Amino acid sequence: MKRLGLTLVAAVCLAASTFAAGNQPTTARWEGNINVNKLSKYLNLSANQQEEVTNICEYFDEQMSRATSSKKNQEKLLRNAVYGNLKLMKRTLNEKQYSDYAKVLNVTLQNKGIEVK
Repeated sequence: MKRLGLTLVAAVCLAASTFAAGNQPTTARWEGNINVNKLSKYLNLSANQQEEVTNICEYFDEQMSRATSSKKNQEKLLRNAVYGNLKLMKRTLNEKQYSDYAKVLNVTLQNKGIEVK
């Protein structure tokens, strides 16, 4: 009975620590591997939009790499990179495309463990 109790306590502690660790804001290293072809198909981009989105994604990759490797002002640089990207995309995409892109970007950042406040 004592073993069962200790096992349950250990399991609960492990689950709690895992859950708490998952909620900590982290800034993982950005690996700029945006697949523009898949993004273009998902957003149904025109040729002109695709070229512009490619340029924006390349610029975003540079900014995110710089931000995640920075020791100073990391949060500010991350925020500027993400919001700058969204601003450029808003000018390039229509409302539906922009909405879909914002969702994809949000999920991508969450999956990479990057939290922008």
